[in-house]
Amino acid sequence: MAGAVEGLVRELLREEAPARIAALTEELFQAAGGISEEGESAAEVEEVAISLWNWAVTKHMASVVNDEQRAKLRFVACRLVCLCAGSDPPEGTIRRQILMSMKTGKGWIDIGKANLADGFLEIAMSSIEKLYAKLLKGSDGEADIHVHKLDVEKDLFKVLSYQAESAVAQGDFQKAVMCVQRCKDMLIKLPKETCYLSILCYNFGVETYEWRRYEQSSFWLSQSYDIGKMDVKYSVGKEMQAKVLRLLATAYFEWDCNLYLDKALKAISLANQENLHPAGLYLKLKILLKSGASDEDISSAVAEFLHYDMSLDFCLNTAKLLLEHGRESVGFDFLKSVPERFESSPDLGKITLLHIEFLLQNNRELLAKEKVEEIIIGHYTGKQLLPEALNRLHIILWDRAAKHYEAKSYSEALHWYNYSVSFYIPGQIDQNLAKLHRNMASCYLHLKQVDKAKEAIKEAERCDPNSIFTKFSVYKIAVMEKDTDKAVEAVIEMGNLAEKLSQHEDNLRVDENTGTNILSLAAQIALENEQQVVAIKALEYLSEHLQDSRQLFAALKCLVRIMLSKVMAENEEKRDEDINSMLTYLTLAHKKLAESFTEEKFTGDMRILEAHWFRKVVFISLLAWNLAVQFRDCPEKMKDFFLLSFKLSQFCPSDKAVLIAQKTCLLMAAAVDLEMGRQATPSEQTQLLTQALQHIQACKEIWKVLKLTGDFAKDPTDTLLLLYEFEARSKLNDPTLHNLMESVWEQPQIEVKTLEIIASLAMESPARYPVLCKKALKSALNLHRNQTVIDAVKFSKCLNSLINLSLPTGLADLDACVLQEVWGYFEDALSVISSTGAYPETEILWLMTRAWNTGVFQYTVGKYKEAEQWCALGMRFLNHLGSLKKSYEGHMIRLYSEVLDKLDRAKGFFPNKEE
Repeated sequence: MAGAVEGLVRELLREEAPARIAALTEELFQAAGGISEEGESAAEVEEVAISLWNWAVTKHMASVVNDEQRAKLRFVACRLVCLCAGSDPPEGTIRRQILMSMKTGKGWIDIGKANLADGFLEIAMSSIEKLYAKLLKGSDGEADIHVHKLDVEKDLFKVLSYQAESAVAQGDFQKAVMCVQRCKDMLIKLPKETCYLSILCYNFGVETYEWRRYEQSSFWLSQSYDIGKMDVKYSVGKEMQAKVLRLLATAYFEWDCNLYLDKALKAISLANQENLHPAGLYLKLKILLKSGASDEDISSAVAEFLHYDMSLDFCLNTAKLLLEHGRESVGFDFLKSVPERFESSPDLGKITLLHIEFLLQNNRELLAKEKVEEIIIGHYTGKQLLPEALNRLHIILWDRAAKHYEAKSYSEALHWYNYSVSFYIPGQIDQNLAKLHRNMASCYLHLKQVDKAKEAIKEAERCDPNSIFTKFSVYKIAVMEKDTDKAVEAVIEMGNLAEKLSQHEDNLRVDENTGTNILSLAAQIALENEQQVVAIKALEYLSEHLQDSRQLFAALKCLVRIMLSKVMAENEEKRDEDINSMLTYLTLAHKKLAESFTEEKFTGDMRILEAHWFRKVVFISLLAWNLAVQFRDCPEKMKDFFLLSFKLSQFCPSDKAVLIAQKTCLLMAAAVDLEMGRQATPSEQTQLLTQALQHIQACKEIWKVLKLTGDFAKDPTDTLLLLYEFEARSKLNDPTLHNLMESVWEQPQIEVKTLEIIASLAMESPARYPVLCKKALKSALNLHRNQTVIDAVKFSKCLNSLINLSLPTGLADLDACVLQEVWGYFEDALSVISSTGAYPETEILWLMTRAWNTGVFQYTVGKYKEAEQWCALGMRFLNHLGSLKKSYEGHMIRLYSEVLDKLDRAKGFFPNKEE
């Protein structure tokens, strides 16, 4: 294995390509973990290891290998050296092992892999012991031993310090303490290491402070300070000692200020004695303020600042600290003393600004106003603030104005805005000035000072004519004055500007949703002021451009509500346009619901909720009688609405209520198609009937599922589906019609009314199915006969239709079978007439007339016997006439006698048959 590693090392030493160097380094690192002695020459292995070590150092300095790669290569080199050391290595080899093990361990610590360092540091410790033992054997006298011991202790000190670093990195506080204590004990013999150990402990203190381990941090910082005092000659110096103590005070302060207050104060006082520094003075002030010290003690602490040359920003921060802790007296006194120290500073205005801020925070507004007015006077007398300070002042003024605005103190808000205006040159063009005038316009509007608001908006337009905010201000005034045209124009301009904003990602000027947010507010304002036309314009823009689905559907719902109320209240002329608009909104709602599946924030439950709302509002509105009247003259729109409701319901779970709504929508759509088809041209009729069939088929599938959810015995859906399908297929001359009717004839409980409607539809143009019609009428007649009490009126109408179909008017040459069949119908009529007095007299008269005319037609073709039978049948009906009998009796008897006489004479021409 060592031989393989040796080969990789030799290849690496020749390599120049960074990528290959990285790969070989990783390969060597993986292979080095399993190295074992296999008889290779120790000298050769050691030579390769030293070459690798030196190569890594050189390449790291040249930035060819990084820190981690160097650590891995040191690991390999160190492993190889240890492998070839033997049981009793010479002094030089041991020293090499100590050096390489220490540096390898330190390398792992430096790259944050302290756990990999421990093994090498143990090797170094063991090697130091071996070296010490070897040196003792070859020493001559006490002096020699002392030299060797001192030599070894230097390496031991380093190893112990590295072990302490590793322990701290791994969170082993006790081990770190033990290692540092041993190092501390060795400082008597190694005084030059005092500075190093003090800084090491400081670094431990910093690390543990950052990890919020305040107890450990305070220990390490105390150690650092104590070690720094051990030897003045090799101390870290007063500045460093003060730095250590400041952090120690901070650790106590943040750990538990109440519990460790005395320790924190002691530490910071010592720090300031060691080296007076602004940070130390500031920290002491913080601790005193936190402890609730008296104003006198605070003043004493502040007085110390006067002996030190501090920056203006530091003084301002100190004043802020005092004022934020409620020490107004001390804070304002200190603030007043600061200008004297910085009279020539161009940043002097910062002091006044801070003074103003804290006066306002303490609600001392009159004094703040005085300060602002002093600045305004100075601005026009050559004492202008620096641009940065002036910007800060504008922010302070606007914030104060905004607070008054929120408190509805609009006059006071204007007062503060006017202060801001004072710093602008007349005629100046500035976007911030435009915003300022817009804010002032809002105040004027609240104060009902419309003319002043208009003037302010004119100024805003001059400064920033293409601002959506300015157009919004114009809009608000138009709404207030009920100027609909101007308000609509402003909405259109805002919409155009909003589109431009969305195309230019200028995040410094506007948020990406600014346009839609403003138009949402515009719609709200219009609705609050009962200006529907304006609100609709704003909402229409929103419905087309909103990206957030929840906001989009809120806008669409608002539009639908408005239009619905308009449709109900308007006259017929305007209604059509609004119905079309409503249809457009609902169609858009359906489209957006379909697109919302890709929007993560718009959940499935949200989609269902919105779909339910839109489908219900369509469905309920359509079924409401008053809206149904609105659609009387536009059935196509009615169908569109029903189909939209159906489509919207497809986004909802298929519960019973939704299935019923879907079924109703499809039935209504099919009914409208059939109704429109009755008045359409042939080509249009075909298209409408085909669409009706599609709706019917979809409805049948839903109806199958719905019937599984409960008892629908009294529901007419089956009958309606049958009749609608029969009409569509019969008028389309569909070859599957007869298959449909076969299932109808098999139904045991089909209603008479259904059969009569089928009979009527079978002969309604362009359909013509006389056989189906007759079969339906026969079935209906049988059902009438089977009634316990026959409804004579309904029976008469059914019989009338059957006779008319079977015995067309004006046909004389009729088949005997047909006449026999029709004769049976007349006999049925006589039977019913005889059994009830409710048979309509007009129907009896019609039956009498049809029977008589049939006899006459038979007579004209020489069928005398048949003629006599049919005329006699007619006379039988005469006997059942009521008030009309007298009108027809004499005439009928006279004609019947003539017929009989003619029949007798006719018989004379024909010889009797032989018996």
